[in-house]
Amino acid sequence: MLSVYLPVLIMLAIAIIVPIVLFVAGTVLGKKNPTPEKLIPYESGSETDGGRHVRLSVKFYLTAILFVVFDIEAVFMYPWAARFRALGWFGLIEMVLFIAVLVITLVYAWRKGALEWER
Repeated sequence: MLSVYLPVLIMLAIAIIVPIVLFVAGTVLGKKNPTPEKLIPYESGSETDGGRHVRLSVKFYLTAILFVVFDIEAVFMYPWAARFRALGWFGLIEMVLFIAVLVITLVYAWRKGALEWER
């Protein structure tokens, strides 16, 4: 049983250890030269305006969540496209149903006004 899960456990251990080692190495070995220019808030090359603790609109979060949902759903189409011929009619019908659910969700979000950006 261990021989089946051993490669996954090794990959998981590497995936956890490598970022930790790189972060610690960068923190310990990296040059530290904080100048006043480096310490100011920076956003897209322009000075920031307004308060630092301004709450963002719910529309921002809703748009971000919708983007993530539709982006992840699009990722599921790549393996299907790669195995299109092997899946046959069953695979085609399943993907048509999958895309239909996505379209219904998109129409619902559109009618609710989730895709309109207002201030």
